[in-house]
Amino acid sequence: MVNENVKKFGVINTVEGYSYIILVFIAMPMKYMLDIPMAVKVVGMIHGILFILFCVLLVKAWQESKWSFKNSVIFFIASLIPFGTFFTKSKIKTYE
Repeated sequence: MVNENVKKFGVINTVEGYSYIILVFIAMPMKYMLDIPMAVKVVGMIHGILFILFCVLLVKAWQESKWSFKNSVIFFIASLIPFGTFFTKSKIKTYE
């Protein structure tokens, strides 16, 4: 049986990871090197919405799949590190 909340969490985990990379490595250099502050405003807003959705789905997936609190903390901390969410993909797949 496929765990829908965990599957949704896996998708948002990846999308939020890409948005974070775009924010840090594309939008912020555009702001500070090319003087285009609108890049951070737009990408930052998108990333913020995705991060909130990530947190909501993390809690839902944690409750539904009954994984440990430690794993939830690891997933959350990984989302704060660029490229961190991509290292948790295989662990999330085990809960689907």
